[in-house]
Amino acid sequence: MKALKEVMSWIIPVIIGLAIAFAIKSFVFTRVRVDGPSMEPNLQNNEKVFAWKQSSVKHLSVIVFDAHGEDPEAKKGTNYVKRVIGLPGDTVTSKNGYLYVNNKKIKQSFISTSERTAGTGNWTLASLQKSQNTGWGANKKVVTVVPKGKYFVLGDHRSVSNDSRYWGFVDKDKVLGVVKVPFWASNKTRRANVNSLAY
Repeated sequence: MKALKEVMSWIIPVIIGLAIAFAIKSFVFTRVRVDGPSMEPNLQNNEKVFAWKQSSVKHLSVIVFDAHGEDPEAKKGTNYVKRVIGLPGDTVTSKNGYLYVNNKKIKQSFISTSERTAGTGNWTLASLQKSQNTGWGANKKVVTVVPKGKYFVLGDHRSVSNDSRYWGFVDKDKVLGVVKVPFWASNKTRRANVNSLAY
């Protein structure tokens, strides 16, 4: 009996600790590794960040989402990290390297002029839809605003990013969390460009 008590005295704290860790990962935050260059210069390939599950998604939030079923080429278990440009009901337009949301020019101080202009192109939601044969291009109804329960996302490194321009919107239910870079990682400017721009 004494031996059983001793065993239980260390097993119970381990079980409680594992349960707390599981609850935190399921409901509070999870650790995420950035894969690829699409969020440069603000997030680097293989950088480790946190995705906060309870944070609300706003304009310019950086999010992690399950890309399977959004991007037709994404395999099961593939997550993407992108920046939210359009919320439900927004119009989104790109012209001469500038982004406009609801006809208002968006400040893009989080990337350089060359990063802002290279690969961004001139488009509206309707023209993007018309130019694609897969994903949202298969939708027969012309899209002029971001639909309810959806987000329009772009990578910061526009010339290499595979994002909403090519396959459409991200479903709200696919979002795993809002990205936050820990204080010990990155540099102050890049960290602020991810953590502090949402409005």
